[in-house]
Amino acid sequence: MTDNILVSYAPATGEEIWRGAHGNVDEAVSRARRAWPAWAALALGTRIEVARRFANEVRTDHEKLADLIAAETGKPLWEARTEVDAVVAKIDISVQAYAERTGKKKFDSALQGSSAVRHKPHGVMAVLGPYNFPAHLPNGHMIPALIAGNVVLFKPSEKTPAVGEALIACWNRSGAAENTVQIIIGGPDEGKALVAHPGVDGVLFTGSAQAGIAINRKLAANPGKLVALEMGGNNPIVVMDTPKMSDAAALVIQSAFTSAGQRCTAARRLIVLDSAYDALMAELLPMARKLIVGDPFAEPQPFMGPVIDNDTADGLSESFLALLTAGGKALLHMRKPDPDRPFLTPGIIDTTNMPDRPDVELFGPLLQVIRVPDLDAGIAEANNTRFGLSAALIGGTPEDYGRFWANIRAGIINWNRPTNGASSSAPFGGIGLSGNHRPAAYYAADYCAYPVASTEMDQPRANIGVGLKE
Repeated sequence: MTDNILVSYAPATGEEIWRGAHGNVDEAVSRARRAWPAWAALALGTRIEVARRFANEVRTDHEKLADLIAAETGKPLWEARTEVDAVVAKIDISVQAYAERTGKKKFDSALQGSSAVRHKPHGVMAVLGPYNFPAHLPNGHMIPALIAGNVVLFKPSEKTPAVGEALIACWNRSGAAENTVQIIIGGPDEGKALVAHPGVDGVLFTGSAQAGIAINRKLAANPGKLVALEMGGNNPIVVMDTPKMSDAAALVIQSAFTSAGQRCTAARRLIVLDSAYDALMAELLPMARKLIVGDPFAEPQPFMGPVIDNDTADGLSESFLALLTAGGKALLHMRKPDPDRPFLTPGIIDTTNMPDRPDVELFGPLLQVIRVPDLDAGIAEANNTRFGLSAALIGGTPEDYGRFWANIRAGIINWNRPTNGASSSAPFGGIGLSGNHRPAAYYAADYCAYPVASTEMDQPRANIGVGLKE
């Protein structure tokens, strides 16, 4: 970033991908406020039709968008394609969710007239997007917000502005009225200005707990501004004895190392029963060594690409060494094969004997292993965190899973499935430092419109039956 120019680089190659000027928040908010009444006044069906045209534009640009996502984030092309698919799928899911979660209701009560429940949009919504899913995750806020009748100011991550611009270009071709959806290029300063702006009615955020807490603190004295925080996790995956230990290892790999560990739902802590430890490690460690880490466009396709930049890679390497110094035992050393590029090989470290394990989200391919004697100890260890996004149990019986489900504090709890890969057809969110009880995905409709209760009659009808003088 130089002066008022933002520059984006490809993590895998270091090549410049995009550059552009920072946006003007005040001017964008002013345009959005002028655009909102007309957009909100449109029939719901008209807004849905615009969203469907947007989906068609994304389909048309599918490969171009996938290439851009892969280049700017470093994720493999196969994964970037699934992200574009998710952007398209979000429209039908959001239409269904809006009808189900915010549909109109009317109740007749004879002489008392009728009662109704309808929903209204909030107004101007600021969407602050992350770099790990630069199209899918902000789109998951934007589509429900727009269908509900809000207008959107989208600030992409300063690390992925090119994808953000391409997404908005699809909106601009969809027939949406001018300034219904705007992009604001910038870094933390623009983000802070959007959050604090009196012309913004809601803040829909996806990102780190640190940034989410700062937003929450900034708006603590302003209850009139809606805030939906979708933050990270220190997510546990608990493994019990199972006859399918190779499958269990594959689920651990998928949970911890997909997207180079750069998912908020990625497994950060592998909690293993002592009885299953040796058998699991015999499968897990050789499998992790075989993972291809490489350029997103390489053939054969890699399992994972680089992390987002060298600062992130160096921070993760330092974290691995810090865990070793504090008493961790390296099971698989994290390496940085190219000193100039942010590629990292998976790191697995046994931290069972560490007296004080740090309760932080290490956002990358770094997995801590903790041994426990039984499931109850595993549940206690899984809950030993301020976060509460995702958790999974591998192995065990239906009764074991019932106990696990009942006692784990998390918004996503899976059995014999990875911690990540959540469905957009279900609510998505966590508790503690992972969210503020406003789950996204299918339940995004809940925070994009507010309910209004009405009692109504065609003509005034009333009398005062008591307390009047003769």
